[in-house]
Amino acid sequence: MTTDQRSKLFYWLSSFVLTVVRLIIYTGKGGTGKTVTACATAIKIAEHGHNTLVISADPAHTLSDAFMMSSIGHELAPVQENLTALQIDPVTEMSRQYDTILSYMAAIFSAKGIDETLAYEIAMLPGMTQLFSLLKIEEVDRTKTFDSVVLDMPASGEALRYLYFPKLVGSIGRKLTGLAGLFSGFAKILQPLAKIPAPSKDVIQSEMELLDRLDLLADIIKNNDTTSVRLVANPDTFSIENAKRAMMSASLYGINVDMAVINKIMAASSDEYYAKWASFQKSKVEEAKANFYPLPIKEVQLYGSELRGLEMLRRHGEVLFGSEDPSKVFYRGKPYSFVSKGTGISMTVQVPFTERDDFQIERYGDQLTISVQTQAATIVNIIPLPIATAGMKMAHAKLMDHQLNVLFEKSS
Repeated sequence: MTTDQRSKLFYWLSSFVLTVVRLIIYTGKGGTGKTVTACATAIKIAEHGHNTLVISADPAHTLSDAFMMSSIGHELAPVQENLTALQIDPVTEMSRQYDTILSYMAAIFSAKGIDETLAYEIAMLPGMTQLFSLLKIEEVDRTKTFDSVVLDMPASGEALRYLYFPKLVGSIGRKLTGLAGLFSGFAKILQPLAKIPAPSKDVIQSEMELLDRLDLLADIIKNNDTTSVRLVANPDTFSIENAKRAMMSASLYGINVDMAVINKIMAASSDEYYAKWASFQKSKVEEAKANFYPLPIKEVQLYGSELRGLEMLRRHGEVLFGSEDPSKVFYRGKPYSFVSKGTGISMTVQVPFTERDDFQIERYGDQLTISVQTQAATIVNIIPLPIATAGMKMAHAKLMDHQLNVLFEKSS
C-alpha cells in the first residue's frame, strides 16, 4: 500500500469514526444520584457543542422530575440548545415496533387455554422491557440524529446483564428462527391437532428484523472506543458493593468502564454526630478508590439543597467535570479480565499495591477478599467472582506489576 493510499484510508476511517454515536451508560443502585448525574453529564456535553440525547427507561418519569420539565415524556423533548430528553416507555416501544411478535407469542399461550389478557403479560418475558429500552440506542445510532447519547439505566444490581443480553438473544434466536422456518410447513399441517398457531411470514420477518437489530446493538455496546459504562455509588457499603459487581460484570462481558462517581459525601462538621458520619464516609471513599482501581474517581459532596432543575444540574456537571468534555473516554482498560485455561479460569485484577506490600488473599463463597498492609493503613478489597468459578478452588495467586493473577481450578 502506497503512502497516498494509506492517507486516503486514514481519511476514510476518520470520517467514519466521526459519525459514530458516543454512548455513555450510567448504572448504580437506586438512590445514589444516578439520574441527576446522567442529566448533568448530558448538559455539560451539550454545552461543549455536541448534539446530545439523554434517555431514561425508569418508569418513575425521573427525567421530568430532574429537569423540572413536565413536557418530557415518551416523545423527544427539547431541554436546551443541543440537548434533547426522552423518557422511554418500554411496553409502548415494544407494542409500536414488534406488536406482530408479541401478538403471536400471546396467541400461543392463549391456545393453551390461558386468558388473553394474562397471555400478553406472560408473553412479555423477564428482561424484555430492559431490552426494548436498549433498542432505542440502536435506532439513534442508525439514524445518526445525535452525536452523543447518555443513558440512565434503571436501578438494578443486574442491569449490566442486559447490556450483554442482545448478543445472547441474537445468537440463540437466530438458530431458533432457522428451525422455525424449516418446520413452518409441518407446523401448518399439525396446527389443527396441536391447536397452536403457526408463525406467519410477517411474524418471521419481524423476528428476523429484531435479531438483526440485536446484533447491531450488541456491536455498539461492545465498542470500547465509543461506549462507556460509568458507575455511580454513595460512600456506603451497599452501593459500593453494587457498583463493584457491575464493574466485574462489564469486564466479564467486554464492556468498557471508564469512570466511577461517588455522590453525597458529607463535609466535615464540628457536630459530633455528623463528624462521625463524615469520618465513616471518608473511609468508604478511600475504600472505593482501592476497589475501583484503576478507574478515575469523581467525588461530589452532599449538596445543601435538593438537586433539581437546570441550574443545579449544570452546577453538578461543573463539579464533576470542570472544563473537561464529559464525552471523552476517561479510561480504556480492564480492571478485571478472565481467561479460560483448560478446565479452570485465570482472573487478572489490577491492584493499587506492589510486591513490597504485605497482602493476604482469602475466598469466601462468591467473593475474594484481599487484605493489604501498607505504610498508611490496611486496605481491604472485596472482589465479586463470576458464577463460572462456583465449584472451583483457588489454586494459586501471583502478584506482578500491579496485576494480581489468580487461578481457579475445578475440585478433583
